[in-house]
Amino acid sequence: MSILLEVCVDSPEGVAAAIAGGANRIELCAALDLGGLTPPPGMMALAARAPIPVYAIIRPRAGNFIFDTDNEAAMLADIDAARAFGLAGVVIGASLPDMTLDLPMLKRLRDHAKGLGVTLHRAFDLVPDPFEALEQAIDLGVERVLTSGLKVTGPEGIDLIRQLVERAGDRVSIMPGGGINLSTVARMVGETGVHEVHSSCRRPVESTDQRAIAFGFQAPVSYATDSGIVRRMRGLLDEIGAARRPS
Repeated sequence: MSILLEVCVDSPEGVAAAIAGGANRIELCAALDLGGLTPPPGMMALAARAPIPVYAIIRPRAGNFIFDTDNEAAMLADIDAARAFGLAGVVIGASLPDMTLDLPMLKRLRDHAKGLGVTLHRAFDLVPDPFEALEQAIDLGVERVLTSGLKVTGPEGIDLIRQLVERAGDRVSIMPGGGINLSTVARMVGETGVHEVHSSCRRPVESTDQRAIAFGFQAPVSYATDSGIVRRMRGLLDEIGAARRPS
């Protein structure tokens, strides 16, 4: 049974590395260090040439997921841009002040994205009742829920992720994310039964350009998508998928 690998990237180099390593899908972002923001038009245009599906995250600013009407207008325009550039889908999320899902706004975003694939992002991880939110996500008609099991990382939330997979059945895909790497992916897939995983597949890169650091143009340590990590992750998932097949 094939297990899909989605790699989140925030640069042209990241797009190339994800493709070269054998990713099945790309989540296209800006500013992954802030959890991912809406990618700029140039990135959408570049990624649209990829031979695999690309989903753009629709998140207009850093911070929480409580959005006013101006932020919603920006998100609607960004969904239009993703469609115009020919991307396969979008990744959306919105919260109310009590951290329940903002269903009216999500329905408007979902309706506006008609014809595109839709993932519900980790706004889900802030909800007070994950099982109620799961049913709401199913009613919204999203393809999948990206979640770390209401914990900071997926491995910490593995028990809830397993329960969500069982509760969802074939109604929606549960895609674990957050801290999914070469050392955690086998346990995550083996203990939850998920059919797709989300990972950044990044490695740390130390900057040697002290002027760039001094001017604030670059952090002392940044992160870059690594095609070798993507390839090894893809290989691990292939091994696990092969073991799942009935003999």
